[in-house]
Amino acid sequence: MDEVRQPAGEPGVSLIWTQPAPRRRHSPLDREDIVRAAMAVADEGGAEALTMSAVARRLGPYTPMSLYRHVLSKDGLVDLMLDAATAEIALPPVPGPDWRADLRAVVMETWEMAKRHLWYAQLAPTRPPLGPHTMRRTEFQLRVLAGQGATLGQAVAYAAVLDRHALGSAQQVAEEHAMRRRLGLDTPQRLTEAVTAAQGLAEQAGCELLARWMSAPSGPDMDEQFEISLTFLLDGIEARLNP
Repeated sequence: MDEVRQPAGEPGVSLIWTQPAPRRRHSPLDREDIVRAAMAVADEGGAEALTMSAVARRLGPYTPMSLYRHVLSKDGLVDLMLDAATAEIALPPVPGPDWRADLRAVVMETWEMAKRHLWYAQLAPTRPPLGPHTMRRTEFQLRVLAGQGATLGQAVAYAAVLDRHALGSAQQVAEEHAMRRRLGLDTPQRLTEAVTAAQGLAEQAGCELLARWMSAPSGPDMDEQFEISLTFLLDGIEARLNP
């Protein structure tokens, strides 16, 4: 029951944003209930755990078929989930006096949101970014960049570069979590054992520096690395805006 369902007689891709939410009528369910349940399922099990059957079970005595009237298809549900997650990113009503601070805040909030919902970075590239909150977030970034003299085309490109940093980084974290679950490395003890084994392989391969680091990892943590890279990107954008 998890296949994409197209409304009869409607060609091409059907978007949830063109379809009003049905009234409750005799059903206690609504779109918000379904989206919250779906996000909880994906938060716990990752994107791979998201099925209409799992969402229906999360809601109670419902069948997957009972959800389709509200979300059209699994794709429609994903669209709603992505936009609901994007709504967690706080946006000022207008750009402030420090354009770098504005962009940094949006990217950092996107990064924090994507770490809370690791499925977001996995699913975002699979759907068109047309949700209202998603588009408002993009619009804010474009206004910030256009205010610094970027052409509209440049602003779109720079905003995309920043988004790829946030979502690409989060996608890597999500895939690592999925890999650890798949390989049974989801406890500190098992992960330590795996690192010790990898250290031995590095030593056998003559990778002295890598093996030494594995024995006593050091350096910036994941969040610090993210901020370092973000600073590099903002520096590059600034250099292009002010050649």
